Amino acid sequence: MSSKTATKPRILTGDTPTGQLHLGHYVGSVKRRIELQDTYECFFLIANMHAFTTRANEPDEVRRDCIEIVRDQLAMGVDPDKSSFVIQTEVPAISELTYLFAMLLPFNRVMRNPTLKEEIKVKGLGDTYSFGFPLYVVGQTADILAFRAHAVPVGEDQVPHLELTREVARRFNQMYCGVSDQAEDADHVKLGGVFPVPVADVGTVGKLMGYDGKQKMSKSLGNAIFITDTEKQIRKKVAKLFTGRQSPTEPGDPTNVLFQYVECFIEDEDRVAELKDRYARGDNIGDGHIKQEVAEAINTLLEPMRQRRAQYEGNDDTIMDILKSGCAHAIEVTEQTLALAKEAARLGFFEREVRYR
Repeated sequence: MSSKTATKPRILTGDTPTGQLHLGHYVGSVKRRIELQDTYECFFLIANMHAFTTRANEPDEVRRDCIEIVRDQLAMGVDPDKSSFVIQTEVPAISELTYLFAMLLPFNRVMRNPTLKEEIKVKGLGDTYSFGFPLYVVGQTADILAFRAHAVPVGEDQVPHLELTREVARRFNQMYCGVSDQAEDADHVKLGGVFPVPVADVGTVGKLMGYDGKQKMSKSLGNAIFITDTEKQIRKKVAKLFTGRQSPTEPGDPTNVLFQYVECFIEDEDRVAELKDRYARGDNIGDGHIKQEVAEAINTLLEPMRQRRAQYEGNDDTIMDILKSGCAHAIEVTEQTLALAKEAARLGFFEREVRYR
């Protein structure tokens, strides 16, 4: 039995394809995926339909970005022999469960989701967003529950989305499977529920700030460091980290954005402790020197990623083979889930089979 199909607890996490991944993705989620792929059955979703909530007029670009996200994760160290990459729109059970789960959630509960409200604000959507934009919040619950995932590696800002998923799992199990509303989350499946109530697995860095020092790292905000950046580009970007400190003899704040980067990327714990101590005391250590050390550490981290990515550059056929294999495995799992959910909700009438040609 392969490591991909062995009986293990299951995780599901994913990304909306918006172009290349960056360091914020790596420290916030991908690094954790790599750590878990030996001990969990892992599904990593490429949420291309979610991308259409704001980019329905860019189908070619969204398709391209799906390929790039897989290429970046392979470069970062995700092993396709241990994990399954899944294209959202190739798994019909997700859409069917989205429609069903939409019946279990009041509209105002969806709109209260803090991450959704923040995205509307940051993206400047006002009241012009499509009907599908808030629906993607429901779709995310289906993304997770279709795989009956036990845990979801997420960044700090995605935890509210997961809480909605946990609510849907509880509500479905109570409404259609007879699970008591007093039952512990961990006991739902044992008591007859279809869906586990998944838990968040937040990495050690919940949210990496961009090099502007103002917002979370984001391609759209122009404050991201990519794994394809050259050493020169990385040094230039890290040099822009703003601390407000004026002098190497001025005591600094070791909780600022610069030191988030120090703690994330400099592996020598003794060196990190030394830098924090000297910085806090203003012991003749300048921001520029620390930024040089950070840039060197980031380049050391990224160099093997650049090399791995070069192996997949321009090799879309290999990426498509990896995706087809992952989607076939996802179909097997999610069709089982859908059958169980339809039986519980009295929606199932016939057996069906979904497969790729």
